[in-house]
Formats: sequence, structure tokens, C-alpha cells
Amino acid sequence: MKWLRGPQMAILWTVLRVWLGIQWLKAGLPKIGSFDAEGFLHGAIAKAEGAHPAVQGWYAGFLENVALPNVGLINILIPWGEVLVGIALILGLATLPALIAAAFMNLNFLLAGTVSTNPILYTAAILLLAAGTAAHFYGMDRFAIRILKEKLEQRKNKDINLTHKHVTNH
Repeated sequence: MKWLRGPQMAILWTVLRVWLGIQWLKAGLPKIGSFDAEGFLHGAIAKAEGAHPAVQGWYAGFLENVALPNVGLINILIPWGEVLVGIALILGLATLPALIAAAFMNLNFLLAGTVSTNPILYTAAILLLAAGTAAHFYGMDRFAIRILKEKLEQRKNKDINLTHKHVTNH
């Protein structure tokens, strides 16, 4: 499995990551300002009935009791979540949180009985998560993570020096 995370695979993972980001961006942009999930939520709840329900009862309960009463918030979170995930994946910035968010959204769409491209997008997100740092080797995370680590190390050293100074002065 080590070969999946090697630098030679980073180009493949970058292509997949950017492709996935484009899919999310294309899905989210048209929804901004006009998205209404209420019909979708009612449809998903209805799919929990019958001999072979496409939606599990527990998930339909969640949709009915949590998502539907908060549909206004859902109408903002879904389009903006899709757009932000798309941008993050294309840039390779905050790649890990973006991949987790992408997989989480796909999982929820699947649980709501919507197959469409969700299994493909979910699988791509999981593969990229498995690829680890190779998924963002060619991306902004490569630099952003290094800068964050340096800032945290500087802060840690500053805190240690302040603590040492405080102890020696007393």
C-alpha cells in the first residue's frame, strides 16, 4: 500500500483530486441563491416506505426531525459546502477536511436514496484519503502545512521561553 502514497503516484492523485473538485464546483455553483432542498427531503422521506425502502427508517427520521425543520440552513450549507469543497480540492488547500466533507456529503446523498454519481465521487474521495499526503503533494497544502508547522513551532518556543523566564524570575 506504500506505493499508493509515493511521490510517483502524486500526479495521478492530483489529477483525480482536481477532477473531483471540478465535479463539486460544477454541482454547487448553480445552486447558490436558488437551492431549495425541501422537495428533495420530502422525496427521501417517502423512499423509506414500502417493501424495499431505498432509505432506512432511522435516516428518514433524521431527515424529518432534524433536516426538514432546518431546511433554510440546509439550503445554504449544501451549495456553499459543495463550492468550498470544490475550490479546496482544486487548489489542494485544506485537502483532508475537504475530502472528509466531500465523502460526508456523498454518504448523506446516498443514505437519502440518491445514487446518481455519488458512489463514484464517494469512492474518489476515499481513494484520495487513502493516498494521504500524495493527494496534496502538488497543491497549496504542501506549503501551507509547512508554514503552519513553523508558526506553531515558533509559538511553542515562545511559550517555553516565557515559562522559563517566569520560573527563573521567581
